[in-house]
Parts: sequence; structure tokens; C-alpha cells
Amino acid sequence: MQFTTHWTKADDTRSKFIIGGLPAILTLYIRTKVRESSAWERMRPDTSKILRTVRANLPLFIYLVVFMTLMNLMGHATQDMYPTFLERERGLGPRAVATIAAIYSLGALVGGVTIGWLSDRIGRRRAMAGASLAAAAVVPLWVFPHSPAWLAVGAFLMQFMVQGAWGVIPVHLSELSPPHARGLFTGLAYQLGVMFAANAAFVEALMARHMSYASAQAIVGSAALAGAAIVISLGQERKGFDLHAAAPF
Repeated sequence: MQFTTHWTKADDTRSKFIIGGLPAILTLYIRTKVRESSAWERMRPDTSKILRTVRANLPLFIYLVVFMTLMNLMGHATQDMYPTFLERERGLGPRAVATIAAIYSLGALVGGVTIGWLSDRIGRRRAMAGASLAAAAVVPLWVFPHSPAWLAVGAFLMQFMVQGAWGVIPVHLSELSPPHARGLFTGLAYQLGVMFAANAAFVEALMARHMSYASAQAIVGSAALAGAAIVISLGQERKGFDLHAAAPF
């Protein structure tokens, strides 16, 4: 007697869902075994102090939300539709698309380390704004070539710059946020930015119905990169601020 197992797409989706949820179990270990930072232990705030800090720094919080919205737009506009563009408009097969994706993922890793290191030398804003403007200059090489080799070069450089700017975000947000509400400021500003920027790929897809994917990505990507550079440049910077120090706000 022979038994035949039919593995369906639904089974595949369920297995991926289960595997993707496994890392969440680590939160149980972190919650029970990992100690809080010494900075938090020394300045453990109460709810009333957090609320007073938020009210006193509301303009800063609004800026951080705008800042994170532009940073998320920059990320979504240069990543979400790119594999679809490579497949539908450049006619590349799954292997070629995956290869280019691996190449620009490597660029993202190298860029995050490089621009992050550079921000310690020249400042957070200069490093991030410079990376954003450099990424805007790379846009023609990123979407307009037809050669897979040149597309790979453009994609590598684009994600080197975009994720390089993103590599500065954790320390920059922490330095800017008031110590008594640092967790609230960084977490809420980030998540609101994600929410406000969530439709970037949808907008690109709508535009692509009336023009090419290349043109849609070039327009949205360039606007997001230029906007991010402006917002970054207009903001504050507190490079090197001692995160263990009392709040100067």
C-alpha cells in the first residue's frame, strides 16, 4: 500500500507562518533572563514623569514622526516594487531576480556598517543626508539600465546608501529622545512613521499603470530621498550624548 502526501500552498503558508513566529519565543527568555540597562535602572520613570516629558518635548516628537515617515518612505520606495520591476519590466527570471536581491542585500549590510561608522566621524545628520542625496544621484543607474549587470550595480549602490542612512537611525533616535521617555519616543515615532509611509508601494503600483515601473520608482524614490535629506538637515543632532546622563531637556 502506498501513501501519497500532497503538499499544498496552504500547507506551505502555514509552515512559513509557524517558522516566522518561532523567534517570538525568544521574548520569553529576554523578559525573564536579560537584565535591564543600568541607565534605565538609575532613571526608572513613573507614568506622570513620562507624560510631563512628552508634553515638554512635543515639537521634538512631531519632528521625529515626520523624520521616520520620510525614512520609511525612502526604504519602501526603493525596495518594495523592485523585484516586480525586474520581473515584469526587465523580463528577468526568478534566479536573476534572486541574484540581484542577494547583491543589493549585501550592499545594505555593508552600507549600514560603513555609514554608521562614518556618522561617528562627521556627524549623524551629515552622514544620513549625504547618503540620501547620493542615493538620489544613483536613481538613473538603479532603474533605467536594461543590462542585469548594471541593474545589479545600481541596486547595490542604492541599498548601500539607503540602508546606510538607516544604519544611523537607532543611535540617532536614542540620542535625540529625552531619557525619561526614550522608549516611548523612539518606539512610537518609528511605528507612526511606518504607518504613514505604508502606501509607498501602492502609490508606485498605481503610477506604473500609467507609466513604466522604472519611471514610477524613479519619481517616488527621488522625491522620498530628497525629502528625507531636507528633513534630516533641518533637524537636531546630539552625537555622542551620554545616554546614561540625566535629561538636559
